[in-house]
Amino acid sequence: MIVMSASTTEEHRDIYSITRLNREVRAVLEDSFPPSLWVRGEISNLAQPGSGHLYFSLKDKHSQVRCAMFRGANRHLRFAPENGQEVLVRAGVSLYEGRGEFQLIVESMEPAGAGALQQAFEKLKQRLLEEGLFADEHKQPIPAFPKTVGVVTSPTGAAVRDIIQVLGRRYAMAGVIVYPVPVQGEGAAQQIAETIDVANRRQECDVLILARGGGSLEDLWSFNEEIVARAVYRSVIPVVSGIGHEIDFTIADFVADRRAPTPSAAAELVSPDSAALKSTLNNLYSQLHLRITGLLAGHLRNVTQLSKRLPRPTYLLQNMTQRMDDLAIRLRLALDNGIALRRMRLNRVTGLLSSRNPLQRLAGYRTKCSRLEKQLQNHLIRNLQDWKKRLDYLSRSLKTVSPLATLERGYAIVTDEDENIVRRADQLRENAEISTRFSRGSIRSTVNMIDTDDE
Repeated sequence: MIVMSASTTEEHRDIYSITRLNREVRAVLEDSFPPSLWVRGEISNLAQPGSGHLYFSLKDKHSQVRCAMFRGANRHLRFAPENGQEVLVRAGVSLYEGRGEFQLIVESMEPAGAGALQQAFEKLKQRLLEEGLFADEHKQPIPAFPKTVGVVTSPTGAAVRDIIQVLGRRYAMAGVIVYPVPVQGEGAAQQIAETIDVANRRQECDVLILARGGGSLEDLWSFNEEIVARAVYRSVIPVVSGIGHEIDFTIADFVADRRAPTPSAAAELVSPDSAALKSTLNNLYSQLHLRITGLLAGHLRNVTQLSKRLPRPTYLLQNMTQRMDDLAIRLRLALDNGIALRRMRLNRVTGLLSSRNPLQRLAGYRTKCSRLEKQLQNHLIRNLQDWKKRLDYLSRSLKTVSPLATLERGYAIVTDEDENIVRRADQLRENAEISTRFSRGSIRSTVNMIDTDDE
């Protein structure tokens, strides 16, 4: 009998971690199904976090499956998903390893059942209507005589040929710029919107025609995309739509400034008929010629009548010359009188000004200043003399009481180390240093003996 330990047993087992298990199950699932398959079901538990991804469940009567639709895929949605809505999704089978949960990675989604596209069309139409994208006040007038017409359409379709043919027949003087775009298929709506923006940035044309030939609702769907509607709405160049046949209506038709039933009708709408213009101009020319001829004849009659009533120019010139001479004489007299009167006023003012000449006042002030300066000098001299006498007197008085005078008579002043005056011998101690000041100079000495005897 052989007994194996637990550690020996574990060494021979292939033990899966949870991560490894989920990863291998995911690989088995993804390899067992086509890369993408169509699944139909009802939306429930719809979540739309700030990341832009969509998370929901698809269910039928008996089962449900978790689904994830990432932001890169759901930005192409033509409708807003709602709980309880039945949809058709194209998805790949996968497993979310973090929770070991079976799920579908949705690549595209559309409403299920008949009329799904029409339903999406009506929802978007109603939403844009409420936002005001169809409002008449936003519509721009179409220029009557555009210099350049821009055409946003497929470069290979019949629509562009019809438009160019109509413009060449009706209004050949206008330039035509074709902005080539795909008009159906994946990414067509994005390119149409970007091309409308490019045309607005370049400002090469006066009006834009957005056109394509007829087709089914699916074929025309690029012109029902919200991105195209908003590009048409923000266009500063007037936009005329000519999409499909007369019975076809797209979201772009409602947003455009004018809608034409066909591409050819759009070309006719933006171009005046040159033949009709020529006929109109000929009629206007004839009417103008007759009107001008009549006006000239009437003015000629008026001139003839007025010339008979007009006086001779020579007579009028003589009267005007004489009147000018009279006015010149009166002007000269008025000037002479005015000059004489102002000269008299000037002389009077000059006399008054001379009497008040500041130079005369300045001379008087200068004399007064000289006199005051002399008085000030005399006063200062007298004061200095008086102060000098007083100073001499005080100096003599000070000298009589000054200790220096006492020192002159042979006395001396003795001070101790702290500069205190020594008046008695008992103020000192032996070996103390003292300073003795005479009338001329001083000495420093040391006390050897102290005698306090007054005798």
